[in-house]
Amino acid sequence: MRMNEKYSCLPDEDKGIHIINIRAIEDIGYVQHESTLLNSLSRNPDADCKYGLYFRDGKRKVDYILVYHYKKSSAGRTLARRIHHNDSSARSTKQDQPLPGKGVHLEMENEPHLDYHEDDKRFRREEYEGNLMEAGLELERDEDTKIHGVGFVKIHAPWNVLCREAEFLKLKMPTKKMYEINQTHGLLKKINSVIQKITEPIQPKVAEHKPQTVKRLSYPFSREKQHLFDLSDRDSFFDSKTRSTIVYEILKRTTCTKAKYSMGITSLLANGVYSAAYPLHDGDYEGENVEPNDRKLLCEEWASYGVFYKYQPIDLVRKYFGEKIGLYFAWLGVYTQMLIPASIVGIIVFLYGCATVDENIPSMEMCDQRNNITMCPLCDRTCSYWKMSSACATARASHLFDNPATVFFSVFMALWAATFMEHWKRKQMRLNYRWDLTGFEEEEDHPRAEYEAKVLEKSLRREYKHKETDKEKLTWKDRFPAYFTNFVGIIFMVGLTFAIVFGVIIYRISTAAALAISSTPSGRSSVRVTVTATAVIINLVVIIILDEVYGCIARWLTQIEVPKTDKNFEERLIFKAFLLKFVNAYTPIFYVAFFKGRFVGRPGDYVYIFHSFRMEECAPGGCLMELCIQLSIIMLGKQLIQNNLFEIGIPKMKKFIRYMKLKRRRSLDHEEHVKKKQRYEVDYNLEPFAGLTPEYMEMIIQFGFVTLFVASFPLAPLFALLNNIIEIRLDAKKFVTELRRPVAVRAKDIGIWYNILRGIGKLAVIINAFVISFTSDFIPRLVYLYMYSENGTMHGFVNHTLSSFNVSDFQAGTAPNDPMDLGYEVQICRYKDYREPPWSENKYDISKDFWAVLAARLAFVIVFQNLVMFMSDFVDWIIPDIPKDISQQIHKEKVLMVEVFMREEQGKLQMLETWKDKDTKKGENCNSHSPKLSKSHSGSLSSCHSYPVDV
Repeated sequence: MRMNEKYSCLPDEDKGIHIINIRAIEDIGYVQHESTLLNSLSRNPDADCKYGLYFRDGKRKVDYILVYHYKKSSAGRTLARRIHHNDSSARSTKQDQPLPGKGVHLEMENEPHLDYHEDDKRFRREEYEGNLMEAGLELERDEDTKIHGVGFVKIHAPWNVLCREAEFLKLKMPTKKMYEINQTHGLLKKINSVIQKITEPIQPKVAEHKPQTVKRLSYPFSREKQHLFDLSDRDSFFDSKTRSTIVYEILKRTTCTKAKYSMGITSLLANGVYSAAYPLHDGDYEGENVEPNDRKLLCEEWASYGVFYKYQPIDLVRKYFGEKIGLYFAWLGVYTQMLIPASIVGIIVFLYGCATVDENIPSMEMCDQRNNITMCPLCDRTCSYWKMSSACATARASHLFDNPATVFFSVFMALWAATFMEHWKRKQMRLNYRWDLTGFEEEEDHPRAEYEAKVLEKSLRREYKHKETDKEKLTWKDRFPAYFTNFVGIIFMVGLTFAIVFGVIIYRISTAAALAISSTPSGRSSVRVTVTATAVIINLVVIIILDEVYGCIARWLTQIEVPKTDKNFEERLIFKAFLLKFVNAYTPIFYVAFFKGRFVGRPGDYVYIFHSFRMEECAPGGCLMELCIQLSIIMLGKQLIQNNLFEIGIPKMKKFIRYMKLKRRRSLDHEEHVKKKQRYEVDYNLEPFAGLTPEYMEMIIQFGFVTLFVASFPLAPLFALLNNIIEIRLDAKKFVTELRRPVAVRAKDIGIWYNILRGIGKLAVIINAFVISFTSDFIPRLVYLYMYSENGTMHGFVNHTLSSFNVSDFQAGTAPNDPMDLGYEVQICRYKDYREPPWSENKYDISKDFWAVLAARLAFVIVFQNLVMFMSDFVDWIIPDIPKDISQQIHKEKVLMVEVFMREEQGKLQMLETWKDKDTKKGENCNSHSPKLSKSHSGSLSSCHSYPVDV
């Protein structure tokens, strides 16, 4: 009975609900008040509480929901429903329901007792909920829901609790003081007004997005300084996001100490005491007669594909979901905007390649059948000699991406990446100022449930050994097995990725040899394209599968490390997942860019794998075209299948499965089927929020595709832009309609993701330098043009890059089975390399041309890398991180805050002086009393201030 008394600590009139007296039930049964009966007949109580958004009294707002599972027999359920529907015939029952609310959970005397685990969970819930009420929260339970075996605990934070916690959390709240934001003048003002008029059609129609000329001064909330804040409307002073954040902080730090087990809500969720905990959405977003709310507004102006051309209402997103999610969508919007100029330049580079393809001398020479260049076989025995003109289409297509403009585009994209990072930092500072996050410092988070459990286990082992120790914590010795497992696991996963890529290489080699046996000339000419396309599709399927596998493995590896806080857990998980997914996505591309065709050998002395498979070669036009195909298929495939299809299809499928399960349950109870669902029941059926890591990860991998190998695929920014336009609305729709409302988290930056972006930007400069110098033919063309060309043109370049081979020097068993396939006997065939001819003294040795080209390539890498790095750092230095107007506004806020406090102090001093003057006047009045009055008080010369005591 102690716990039940604790739950009934609120006055009945505040609870707004009839509380059942347990002893009265045992003695005389359940009897309702007439007023309650009349109210229940005259109006719908669910409508009074706005279908779950308020307590049953219709006044106290629900700030948070706890969900739990319980076992209840059909008899108990029927009896509970009968009691709820005013059936006073129930007698001799026991109540096991400590909280006010509907759906009283009853246990019949003749029913078997619940099992030990269920009792343990129930006792923990009772203790935890009692502690929550001691912390000042108000609770109400509802077990009479449409979901069988699921109970809901509604939590409301009253005004005094909100004020106390806001002061603890140092939440900045708007004060009464307002000041004007500095406006631009002169020409800038006219330009801004013109831009506003032009962009007005693409602005979202929300109040928060309109430009503001005045701003309220913000200050960390203090109960002693409540007079500074505008408390005219207490209901809206703390918005729903802030209220849920405050309640969540209380839930995290409130413990359940049963059996020495200190547990917050995270531990209780992990142990199944509660099955879910979440704040409520503001209401419905669709349907007739839906009251206006922020969720509905977000759905109309943000989470709709019809408004893809509009700016995002970032301030409203932040107001509803919190700063962390608001920063993600703001970053995604800035990234998408910055892709527009990159896409335009990429299209221009591509069109330049299309316009100059007919003027490209090397591809014209390769396509000229009069040259009659006979190439050496691509494989042993089954492959025959072939004409270089048969690779005409590949050579012409290579020029689209391998032309002088791609070098310019690589430099441009390196500077673009630096500009994007600086632009985001400035945007971030503007948001910090607007959202009152200046000066915000993240405090150390509460320990995770798993960490506390490990520490408890360690302390129990120490107590068992009778060793007195201080407060326990996990050291590196405790984590060493996990660290070793992480190291071995990551090495194994990286090795697995390499092995799969190697397997695809074997597939390409064997398939090329098999297709070469085809007797049709058309089949032989398309061997390279067929092999490349099928191999890339296999790579894409493997990458998508391993992405999901590596995500689960990274989470498991992070869990066994047992990080102390959620922030540490998230950072370690991000690092592992990014490392594994980066290797998985880019290993096939790195192979084509830097390894394919490098270790082939030469005719008569080829390099073999397993003594049977010959290493594959690049096409006569180089490997850049194949790299372009690889990059485009993997990038587009990942975006289409993994990012969009999975994000749309899987949630829809899960939602459909849940709907079918609920439909099957509803058919068992027609009475519940008719009843409208409460808000917390609807939200319970939504997907739980799993964090922003998957959203960031997919964009960071895409950022790598856009920057790392952009020299080989100038259209990558365009495809990324088209994907992101859909991605923003897709993610918005998911957050608004498919997910439970996340707990708002304060954050002033995007965290570790910014460092990863900077690292990718630096790495992109190096990789593009190597792609241009080693993968493309840009450097060999320059060397030929300025060192070997007789007339200063590119005529003869193709012949210069080909070496000669005497077919009589083939090793035994490697010569073509059909040497007369071309219709004539071949004595000399050509292959792409810089080697001495067979008539030279040092035949087939590497020629001096190779070393000249290699020196030029290395020189280009060094010059390109240092020049672009310097230019990027110059851009970083010349653009200030904090916009000038924002730094002035921050300084202005500090000055105004000092003025406010100085005036307050002056007011206090004036009040004190006034009181002193009054006291002085009172003293003078006492001293000026008549002597007769003094003599009448014999033996006493009391002061004016002593008369109350005498009385």
